[in-house]
Amino acid sequence: MIIAPVAGFLLGFLDFVWIKFVPFPFGGLGNSIATWAVAAFLLTYYRPWPLPRAVLAAVVMLVVAVPSYYVAAALIQGDDWSNIWAVTSGLWMLLGVIAGAVFGAGGVIARRPGRLRVPALGLPGAVLLAELLTMPGEIGYAALLVVLAVLVTVLVGRTWRDRALALACAVPLAAVGHLLMAFTFFGR
Repeated sequence: MIIAPVAGFLLGFLDFVWIKFVPFPFGGLGNSIATWAVAAFLLTYYRPWPLPRAVLAAVVMLVVAVPSYYVAAALIQGDDWSNIWAVTSGLWMLLGVIAGAVFGAGGVIARRPGRLRVPALGLPGAVLLAELLTMPGEIGYAALLVVLAVLVTVLVGRTWRDRALALACAVPLAAVGHLLMAFTFFGR
């Protein structure tokens, strides 16, 4: 289970590096809650953990990523170290718990047979599309999110039928995700 905190440290630290040095629109992916949610999904999709362990791993990864991000910010651009334990950090960690639970469970469900497998396969694409809905007017970034939503769905789908159905499920899931984001500080 050491993979979860290590992945979290790398996610947070490299996310800050990405934001700092990669130009927009690609750099925008570093400042994306959807990117972190997709990482949680992929962690549990590709690891054969049972559901409780997978959810715990996804939560740990996302929670550890938050202070790691702020450590990178302090080391690379001299940000205040107190950001690590600031209220904003706590909010990000709380969102990490929620996203880790949802997308960690989704990763497990997506690799198991059953009625929920195909909608779960649509979760990574859906969160990317939901983020797109919160970014009106940013055409380049919007196009990037759409392309990534399709690519991640193609990556996790086993057959073209699964991929097409997962993309079809991603659209209504994105609408629900957008509404949920609107109730957080991600809504615009």
